[in-house]
Amino acid sequence: MKTTTVLSALAAAAAVNATPTATLPLKARQTELEPITATGNAFYKGKERFFVRGIDYQPGGAAANVDPLADPKVCKPDIEKFKKLGINTIRVYSTDNSKDHDECMEELAKAGIYVVLDANNPLYSINRDDPHTSYNAIYLQSVFATIDAFAKYTNTMAFFSGNEVIHDHANTTLTARYVKATDRDMRRYIKARKYRKILVGYSAADVTENRLQTADYFNCGTDEERSDFFAFNDYSWCTSNFIESGWDQKVKNFTGYGLPIFLSEYGCNHNVRDFGELESLMHPNMTSVYSGGLMYEYSEEPNEYGIVKIEGGDKGNGFDQTGKRTEMQPEFNNLVKAMKAFPAPKGLAGASTENKASKCPENNDHWIVSTVLPEIPEEALQYFENGAGKGPGLNGKGSQWAGHVASKSPEFPDGDAQGSTGGSGSDDNENAAPRGAASILFVSGLVALVAGAISL
Repeated sequence: MKTTTVLSALAAAAAVNATPTATLPLKARQTELEPITATGNAFYKGKERFFVRGIDYQPGGAAANVDPLADPKVCKPDIEKFKKLGINTIRVYSTDNSKDHDECMEELAKAGIYVVLDANNPLYSINRDDPHTSYNAIYLQSVFATIDAFAKYTNTMAFFSGNEVIHDHANTTLTARYVKATDRDMRRYIKARKYRKILVGYSAADVTENRLQTADYFNCGTDEERSDFFAFNDYSWCTSNFIESGWDQKVKNFTGYGLPIFLSEYGCNHNVRDFGELESLMHPNMTSVYSGGLMYEYSEEPNEYGIVKIEGGDKGNGFDQTGKRTEMQPEFNNLVKAMKAFPAPKGLAGASTENKASKCPENNDHWIVSTVLPEIPEEALQYFENGAGKGPGLNGKGSQWAGHVASKSPEFPDGDAQGSTGGSGSDDNENAAPRGAASILFVSGLVALVAGAISL
């Protein structure tokens, strides 16, 4: 408990003493891409419908927690592979909001590649075991600083407000209102800072018990509270087909949903992958409901889902991801072939232009969520006018125990530093990519082993 107390005190001191500085004016980028927008249940690039045809990208994985977009020696050789694959989008789970990303984002823009970014990291995230305390001004300063760092790039497609925070244990759904509040706050910050419209949404776990409730929850309420899109991770297609994988039911279940949906992760490593998922994702069976997906994943990590091996990337702490890239065959070429064989459809491809809200889900044994969102912490209001200032990066003091600046909510009207206990859980689908062992904090796109990061 000593370390927890020290971290909380440090974080609290940072909140009290920090003076946010005005966000710097945005500079014109050398290469401009048409920003991706959302209308009804689909994405658009100008007037043309846009399908996500990409890959999840985090060299070194969760353990290394490095920013691949801050080091041209890392990103540039990978962008050459991206061009060979023929993808149009990458998802990056961990970025350092204190560093410059101009060179990597420019190279991606020149390649016509958009970026979806997780706004959290292991130190600055909603803690599933204590969501109330971890939703605080220090946390939001880091989230907003990440927005500041990437808002100037036209190939920044979207931000994730959270990843797999809600899981298979019912008590993890208690985190939903705090993630949705973050989702709301991010859109409010983007608007207040007069940035262009940048999409914000949630990436859900592959959990049958609450996937639909989660989707409806992030699309219910006022327009200010509703997400711009919904995504979920799926590991059910193991070299099978549209029916055997259960994807037909996932189309049926989401038919009529009022926001764009895409798969934020898809894959299975039980067999050699032929990436037949792309045929279905680009087929009329799915295009009226789904807008593509991101294959999990680019680099080979301990969970063995990668299609590129980075020499030396698994050595030591994994901080050095500059080694030689080797394509892992036949899967690398299989993805190249699938991208060529199953192009994005033309026209609307069955998309609906109606943007409609869902009914908020009722509580049951698997869903115990209040529809009343917590108020933004009072100390965070200054960021809307003054900007978030310099980000704390990936090695800051952290925010998860900065309870004295926690938000007010019906159960904590004074913003008391108390939280609900949640379980860690595991992915519902047996094919899901393993994210870690017991005692874990699930954050946006990454898993931090508590025992490895914090001495409790």
